[in-house]
Amino acid sequence: MRAVQIDRTGGPEVLTVTDLPAPDPGPGQVLVDVEAAGVNYIDTYRRSGVYPLDLPAVLGSEGAGRVRATGEGVEGFAPGQLVAWKEAPGSYAEQVLVPAAELVPVPDGVDAATAAAVLLQGLTAHYLATDTFAAGPGTWALVHAGAGGVGLLLTQVLKLRGANVLTTVSTPAKAELSRAAGADDVVVGYDGSTARARELTGGAGVDVVYDSVGKDTFDASLDALRPRGLMVLFGGSSGQVPPFDVQRLNAKGSLFLTRPTLASYTRDRAELLARTDELLGWVAAGRLDVRVGRTYPLDEARRAHEDLQGRRTTGKLLLIP
Repeated sequence: MRAVQIDRTGGPEVLTVTDLPAPDPGPGQVLVDVEAAGVNYIDTYRRSGVYPLDLPAVLGSEGAGRVRATGEGVEGFAPGQLVAWKEAPGSYAEQVLVPAAELVPVPDGVDAATAAAVLLQGLTAHYLATDTFAAGPGTWALVHAGAGGVGLLLTQVLKLRGANVLTTVSTPAKAELSRAAGADDVVVGYDGSTARARELTGGAGVDVVYDSVGKDTFDASLDALRPRGLMVLFGGSSGQVPPFDVQRLNAKGSLFLTRPTLASYTRDRAELLARTDELLGWVAAGRLDVRVGRTYPLDEARRAHEDLQGRRTTGKLLLIP
């Protein structure tokens, strides 16, 4: 099988498409023929060494495809069944071994590319809008990077729950995409987000800020919040936020700050299935629009990473084996 492999053991980083032996599923594992693999920021961190890997290693962790074979003890999955997963190392490949506990069935009406595009980012949007902060009618939310993969989905989930949404984007073209996803107002650039948040809320500030940008937006995000508002820092595309004095939260109105991860909101299979059932149900019913920004062959995995890091994309990027 062909797979995108990273190696730095001989010096500089090398990313190649390599022929590897097809794997066999062990106990509790499912062998899947990959039809689409999701490209995520964490993949770039693993490629560059920010998140260490035992090298050489096959990149990728998210995707969708058809079950080829199941290992001992696996129940509920059959050959040919369309499935998706958010965490299976080695997903940039024609085949991948996925723990059965991580696999979710894909309902009728959702194809493999859509499932691969929505699962990780859609689950992120789901927990952010339902549990990290229970958005509802009357809520004002500020979403940075509103035209990105998570941003477009998060905006839609917030609107499904009745919230008001202000987003920030980097270009006028991305502003149109964000409005099409349901944003009530859009700011091009980050500098004007605090002032606009105050204007839209009569000076009070928004209830919650969802910030995946990090270093470049963190201060403005805090300033956009109402007293006792919640700052949700769930990424750092511009760099990690440096240490800061927590007394700032007190001074700005007893603010709350959280740094959530998806793993904490899918702690067991029951929670994973509950979230994916609702998420994929929205997609199948046409209530959630999943935007695939670009697709790339395995050979162009590096270009996909560069496009993602260079903020040259909107929606989800996929590799198609």
